[in-house]
Amino acid sequence: MESKASILMIYIGIMMLLLFASDIHAKHIKYSPEPQPQPPSNFSMYGAAPGSLQPQECAPRCTNRCSKTAFKKPCMFFCQKCCATCLCVPPGTYGNKQFCPCYNDWKTKRGGPKCP
Repeated sequence: MESKASILMIYIGIMMLLLFASDIHAKHIKYSPEPQPQPPSNFSMYGAAPGSLQPQECAPRCTNRCSKTAFKKPCMFFCQKCCATCLCVPPGTYGNKQFCPCYNDWKTKRGGPKCP
């Protein structure tokens, strides 16, 4: 009876070790980002390239960028902060950050995107 209990304890220990190892492995897997939507072909690329805007042009660009979000105030705050630094805003209301690398590469302390 005692040997069955020790075998059961060894089995449970091995299973816990395997679960722990698989959890550690899963945390190191990198997922590729989703493809970014492309702007319509009739969209002007002015303002989408780094350094192509004047600081006073940020507000209208950010108003357009944040027009479809439910969180307009934080979107406008961070968009204008990013635009003031990068002097560009990606075209459209979502995605297309590849056109403005500074805007795309600016991250929060937690590693998430800072710019909307």
